[in-house]
Amino acid sequence: MAIAEVTIIPIGTATTSLSHYVAHMQRVLAQQEGISYELTSMSTIIEGPLARVLEVIHVLHESTFEAGAARVSTSIKIDDRRDREASSQQKLQSVQAKLSQSIDN
Repeated sequence: MAIAEVTIIPIGTATTSLSHYVAHMQRVLAQQEGISYELTSMSTIIEGPLARVLEVIHVLHESTFEAGAARVSTSIKIDDRRDREASSQQKLQSVQAKLSQSIDN
């Protein structure tokens, strides 16, 4: 399963506030099947099969134009682990487990 961190920035908008666009993209994400996602304060994390994740990113990119942006900048960071199943939650749990270990270990 691929984990993608996506930041989509509408450019050339009438205001510096982007929450309208973020809310629009979250509504679009809620309609997508075959993925899971999490909104963070700086980006959105999307998990699923790589091909589906890339399709969803394309849909989000295009939806930003549909929401009124004249220009869109999209940044994508992908973690695609093939040796075993991985998820954002699993990655966080791994770090938490190491933090709870004593320093001597």
